[in-house]
Amino acid sequence: MLSRYSSFYYVQYDNKIWECRLRGKHRLKKIDVIAGDKVIFTKVNENEGVIEQIQPRVTELYRPAIANVSQLLIVVSLKAPRPNWVLLDRLLVLGAHSNLRSLIAFNKLDLADDDTVSLANEYKKIGYTVFFTSVKTEDGLDGLESHLNDEITVLAGLSGVGKSSLINVLDPELALKIGAVSTKVEIGKHTTRYVQLLPLSCGGLVADTPGFNRLHLPLDLKREELRFLFPEMERIQRACKFSSCLHKAEPGCKIKESVEEGNIAKWRYDNYLTFLEEIITQERSY
Repeated sequence: MLSRYSSFYYVQYDNKIWECRLRGKHRLKKIDVIAGDKVIFTKVNENEGVIEQIQPRVTELYRPAIANVSQLLIVVSLKAPRPNWVLLDRLLVLGAHSNLRSLIAFNKLDLADDDTVSLANEYKKIGYTVFFTSVKTEDGLDGLESHLNDEITVLAGLSGVGKSSLINVLDPELALKIGAVSTKVEIGKHTTRYVQLLPLSCGGLVADTPGFNRLHLPLDLKREELRFLFPEMERIQRACKFSSCLHKAEPGCKIKESVEEGNIAKWRYDNYLTFLEEIITQERSY
């Protein structure tokens, strides 16, 4: 299912998009069909159908609500708006927690300064799949496109970072509305107003979603699990004195030692501590 408008569901099947309604029994059960759902439908005529069954979901994201995604593409602007490292790390945690591959596109390379690019390169050193892209100069686009082939990818990031622009230049046939960015506050206007899966000429599907600037961590994420979602920490935490070390105030913590030695980026560690406190607060609230 590619997208939904009111009570209509648009389903791609056999290289054609069908306008479908939900079978009455599903409406009575208040079953929610979301973008990415695999469905079985009955043809009513040459263009319309009725959804009879929703297949079990392999993966599911809740913000944005989308099913069966195989990877997460996080788009970060290197300038206008400036990078939001906290949001980037939140999204990376969400992707790892949801068992998705995470790709990072640092966009607007043509506007970036060397210091910001240097900080962005830290994510490549950690082991994330990173692309430095520019719609203007077309840097990094070929490599990015090859990673979208035959995948269902959800785009994430602040409004105004260039998500729609990237998809438009990768597949010019997709006429997405591109939002203007306010030069005064450097925050993009929300221009993609609904979740929709877009078929790419390379064979993949991409979800362009409404922009957002805050993302809460999953309620089912436990404090003991967070440390495994930061790859640079996960690799060396077995060297900590205590196997249950949360890398906060425990003695003999190898992670804190690595931060002090400069082997782990301090802002990544600070974000980890922020998320840890958020999770602990969530746990205490229920």
